[in-house]
Amino acid sequence: MAGTDNGVVVKGDLDLEKNGADDLAGLEAGLDALDSVQVGRTPLRATLARKVLPPVTAVALVVAVWQLLVWAQVAPAYKLASPSDVWGEVREAWLQGTLLDYVWTSLSRGLLGFLLALAIGTPLGLLVARVKFVRAAIGPILSGLQSLPSVAWVPPAVLWLGLNNSMMYAVILLGAVPSIANGLVAGIDQIPPLFLRAGRTLGATGLREARHIVMPGALPGYLAGLKQGWAFSWRSLMAAEIIASSPDLGVGLGQLLENGRNNSSMPQVFLAIFLILLVGIAIDLLVFSPLERRVLRGRGLVTR
Repeated sequence: MAGTDNGVVVKGDLDLEKNGADDLAGLEAGLDALDSVQVGRTPLRATLARKVLPPVTAVALVVAVWQLLVWAQVAPAYKLASPSDVWGEVREAWLQGTLLDYVWTSLSRGLLGFLLALAIGTPLGLLVARVKFVRAAIGPILSGLQSLPSVAWVPPAVLWLGLNNSMMYAVILLGAVPSIANGLVAGIDQIPPLFLRAGRTLGATGLREARHIVMPGALPGYLAGLKQGWAFSWRSLMAAEIIASSPDLGVGLGQLLENGRNNSSMPQVFLAIFLILLVGIAIDLLVFSPLERRVLRGRGLVTR
């Protein structure tokens, strides 16, 4: 009986060890599959079909519907210009050498204003998120400024600074800084407290904690704030250019839009709208979308 019992025990131990080894092997295989990243490059045809074809199809449908509305004469020609009329306006501006000038005048202002807002909004967001008194004092003001339409700042900025580029940058800052700061505050609030305690245990305090723990942990929320900050920068600039005009400021996209209205030129109005939209889409595709993919890839949320 004793020998039989020992045999049963030994056999049971062997079965348990075998099952444990199988479970461990399965766990390791699952972790290896989770960590594996596809290194092969996506074929060009697949990339075009997935990323280029859908927006091109959407634009073609919009133009087709637009042309159908023109043919149906749902509105007079001076109210609804045809795609060919707008294309003629594009061609004329290109031949005159003013098309790129319109874009660069506004784009240079928008990018510089956004960089200034970034330099101000980032330390302000860190200060609000990490100091309770500052958060209680300034936090509600930042939220209120973020909800305030940027166009409201144009009249006082003109009175304070005059019709110059400083006025433009002031309007951009007042529109973008609150969004960047609030985005960073939201990202910091989502950092697990365990990360902060672990960092302090390892000696990360002050600026070292902000650089190595707080900013990397808050990166998703911060990036969302940057995207929103750019959107506010661009919209604020367009509002300032439409309302405030001066020969010294040059002709940007907002001023081009206002000139089209003053001249009752619907093709010029549509041209300005399309250029404003095109710049916004280009900045998102060339700057923010790659940053988002990189952040997600670094957190293991995407594989390519």
